[in-house]
Amino acid sequence: MIDYSASTAVNLALTVLILFSLVTWAMIFAKGWLQVRQNRENASFSAAFWHAADLAAAEEMARKAPGALARLAIQGFNTRHQLGKQKTLQTMGDRQAVMERSLYQAVRQEQHRLESGLMILASIGSTAPFIGLFGTVWGIMNAMEGIAANASAGLEVVAGPVGEALLSTAIGIAAAIPAVLAYNYGVRVTRLAVAEMERFADDFMRLVCNLQEQ
Repeated sequence: MIDYSASTAVNLALTVLILFSLVTWAMIFAKGWLQVRQNRENASFSAAFWHAADLAAAEEMARKAPGALARLAIQGFNTRHQLGKQKTLQTMGDRQAVMERSLYQAVRQEQHRLESGLMILASIGSTAPFIGLFGTVWGIMNAMEGIAANASAGLEVVAGPVGEALLSTAIGIAAAIPAVLAYNYGVRVTRLAVAEMERFADDFMRLVCNLQEQ
């Protein structure tokens, strides 16, 4: 006969949910700190970049600065130098297209970096309630077995297993809510950051192309 003991099954579910909760909050604090740092770095770099005296000064500053926008600028400057070494009609005609492709590849790389960890939060948010429900079902099965064994449905028979079962459900929901909220916020923040990087890439490309034509 299968042992439907609630203590083992429910404790296992509770342990998994507690681990999920710890991972969720660790990622919330880590990604929150990284986002604050990136916002500060991007704001500082953007202001300094557009006040640079010329492209040479802007490039020197970009190579010393941290942050996503600085990495985008470095990618743009590297592409510009590579195009300058290729003196053919094809590269001269495709200069803007090559620059655009290079910058947007860099934007996608930064986007992947920002999205790292979001799938973990999404997975926790979607699975934690079901793990809690698993503990609930197991606890109820244990309570039913206790009723059958004692031929009684008294409070002293069902209170313990049902209490454990309800606790498992509550912790499952409590673990899922922060994960879902953090995931949704992370997706929104990532979209805003990508939009900012795309605007910078467009402005950088227009700047380089306009200077090239002069």
